Amino acid sequence: MYDRIRVLAYARRWALARNPAYLDFQGLGGDCTNFVSQCLYAGSGVMNFTPVTGWYYRTGNDRTASWTGVEYLYRFLTGNGGAGPYAIEVPAHEATIGDVVQLAHPGQRFTHAAVIVAVDAKEIYVACHTTDAWMKPMSAFAQPVRRYLHIVGVQK
Repeated sequence: MYDRIRVLAYARRWALARNPAYLDFQGLGGDCTNFVSQCLYAGSGVMNFTPVTGWYYRTGNDRTASWTGVEYLYRFLTGNGGAGPYAIEVPAHEATIGDVVQLAHPGQRFTHAAVIVAVDAKEIYVACHTTDAWMKPMSAFAQPVRRYLHIVGVQK
């Protein structure tokens, strides 16, 4: 079961700080997807240790690309048939707390990720790293292209 309350609690605790259990990728291309993966793990409790195509973190040097790479995380979540969380792409109005949003500029690849921490009738709010933020409204992001990944569940 995917525990969205645990995702929210983890995001609140670490959005503006770094969990010392994980390498900070800030100076290595950005920490946004690393943070999102940490949040997803807090809510799922299951990693996928399949070499190359899985989703796991043991150390900064022993992890999959999907743990820290925007596009790789998308491919893992939307194609995962094994252990760990899995997702479907949904329109913004179907996204909820604990889901993931990835951002891009028109005609470019997706380069930023955040976890949704609140939703109301007018706005979606996220937590993210690289430019650390808690409860940042989606309307404040410069990237107009967004894809929302609804976490459907977790497979053991």
